Amino acid sequence: MPGNHRQGTSVSDRSREDRRILFLQGPLSPFFRLAGERLRTAGCEVFRINLCAGDWLHWHGEGCVSFKGKPAAFGAFAADFMERNRITDLICHADQRIYHKAAIEAAQARGIRVFVTELGLLRSGWMTLEREGLATLSRFPADPGQIREIAQEVGEVDFTPAYPKSAYLEIVPDVAYNLTNEFLWFLYPHYQRHTIYPPVLEYIRGGWRMLRAGKRNRKVAREIEDLKAEGCPYFVLPLQLEGDFQLRAHSPYQSFADVIEAVIVSFAKAAPASAKLVLKTHPLDAGFENWQQSVEGLAARQNLSGRVLFLDGGRLDALFERACGVVTLNSTAGLEAMQMGLPVKTLVPAHYAIPGLTYQGPLDAFWTDLKAPDMELLQAYLTALAGTVQIRGSIHSQQGTQAAADNLARRVLDLSVNEPGAFVEPPPRLAAARALGVPL
Repeated sequence: MPGNHRQGTSVSDRSREDRRILFLQGPLSPFFRLAGERLRTAGCEVFRINLCAGDWLHWHGEGCVSFKGKPAAFGAFAADFMERNRITDLICHADQRIYHKAAIEAAQARGIRVFVTELGLLRSGWMTLEREGLATLSRFPADPGQIREIAQEVGEVDFTPAYPKSAYLEIVPDVAYNLTNEFLWFLYPHYQRHTIYPPVLEYIRGGWRMLRAGKRNRKVAREIEDLKAEGCPYFVLPLQLEGDFQLRAHSPYQSFADVIEAVIVSFAKAAPASAKLVLKTHPLDAGFENWQQSVEGLAARQNLSGRVLFLDGGRLDALFERACGVVTLNSTAGLEAMQMGLPVKTLVPAHYAIPGLTYQGPLDAFWTDLKAPDMELLQAYLTALAGTVQIRGSIHSQQGTQAAADNLARRVLDLSVNEPGAFVEPPPRLAAARALGVPL
């Protein structure tokens, strides 16, 4: 089973017995329950607070309690729970959910270690595991020199793709979780979900789009081939989901419509007259927003008709093959573009928005001042990531879920998350993000 190059120095059995670990919501997977079982087997006390019926479905029994109050009361509940149970560590998936923000604040005020998971920055077969916060709140360094030093200490990492996705594990646990919440809402009557669309309606719309995905993708593949045959320079803006916390919490924009407008206006003003701008939908977009109508209307108002192309489907890597550059809010698509050698401009301080990797000047200048990423620095960044804040595993693979649980438990036990040397205070991206209006 693939593993990280460095796992850290194990703590003593006695210190493991003193660890009292609290889990909150995890991804829609057995991942957290399995990790909790491994930590309990290692001698830790393990607790879990369930916030809704779907949480209970994924994990109930020993060490589990339920919170059924209003969201505003959860911070005080979590603080009291932590004190009464002498919690030493908090683990949750994503750091900007309503309940998780309150719990993290309570934990940090009490000197409790915080570990946050998310889907991996490295794809595929990786999960993110960081101390204290993610994205704008990440403590991972943004200084190229520090990153190179960490990479040298981490050493060689096996990046071989692992744990292919199972469509069943990608869809069924999500549906089971949300339908349980819908039908048993009265068991947790005050629960407030972190998603922005009603799950049942999202499944209906998403299912309809899935049925038509083949036809859409074939159409887009032809459009991409036609675009390449034209030979004109073009830039790519990958769309992100309207409910993505990278947009909602880690950017100053109220909607991705604002991002689209900012990019198209800048393109109209400063891009070469021969260039085109290509916008592509996210593969999980359920179609609530009529992005095509918005894009075409805005392009017409900016006198860009014929120079802005909207693609509803298809593969990003096919677009990246001939692109001049990529503009992104903070999507991991930017990291994928850099791995193909493309210049990238992020609109906010993304995790990978590091001098030498992404364009550091204003967006208006990016269109004509294209600088490819430093590939040696990029490799150092990927190596440093893999050795410190990524773990092997995947919630969309049965074997990958087992591996993720093993690696999370080991790294938490060893206190090797963000090690060696990948923890900087204050969060190195936060000041720049706040200067742009990010509400953190």
